Amino acid sequence: MRRALARYGALMAPGDARVALITGAGAANGIGFATAQALAEAGHHLVLTSTTSRIEERARDLARRGASVSSLVGDLTEPSTAASLVRLALERYGRLDVLVHSAGMTSVSEPGLPTAALEQVDASMWRAGLARNLDAAFYMAQAAMPELVHSGAGRLVFVSSVTGPVMAMRHEPIYAAAKAGLVGLTRALALDAADQGVTVNAVAPGWIATDSQTEHEARQGRASPMGRSGRAEEIAAVIAFLVSPAASYLTGQCLVVDGGNSLAEERALAQG
Repeated sequence: MRRALARYGALMAPGDARVALITGAGAANGIGFATAQALAEAGHHLVLTSTTSRIEERARDLARRGASVSSLVGDLTEPSTAASLVRLALERYGRLDVLVHSAGMTSVSEPGLPTAALEQVDASMWRAGLARNLDAAFYMAQAAMPELVHSGAGRLVFVSSVTGPVMAMRHEPIYAAAKAGLVGLTRALALDAADQGVTVNAVAPGWIATDSQTEHEARQGRASPMGRSGRAEEIAAVIAFLVSPAASYLTGQCLVVDGGNSLAEERALAQG
């Protein structure tokens, strides 16, 4: 993968850097920001967004390290936010080549949806969960796709989860349905965009050590085959590969990155 990314950097002439729009990049140790760092190192101009002003801190951090970066605070459940982000990319850089939709279930500006069994889920909870996870992805893809097509080698990556597409957890019908829906959206868009030079893929992380990880989730990570949770940069490395020229014939796929957790039938007691 390192060789592929090195080749990617060599192919981009100075002044011809590709432009990547990354959602959900506000958390300093989250997947979105790790992806921003990886793509900045590969030579991309960046447009970043999250729901609070902490995205401006992330942008300043990258700028101090020499990255070309713009940021916008916005609510991705509103279609107008997606349009504003694409417009920002075009106004600042004149193009958009990559969309990485990493925005997830929770946000700082709005507390996470409660875990609830089916009988406890009301219509407003259901709609809010789908809006945050599935509607937002649809709005971003719809706004970005014309520019990804215009790029000639556009890349779209959704960050899904193993929960829903591959596995399930108790009392998580909203989250599982939304994340599984992302994979269906991935395949549908990949098919429609394949003959226009755009690839569309998803990654499905397992237990990942971020600030939002609970102690229960950390214990589950320690009970996985690798004996640990993954790191955000390990997911970012897969995303960076998917948006590179080396992945030009890979589309419509959901890549599971979970340290083998979805392979195991037996589990050690997750108490250590």
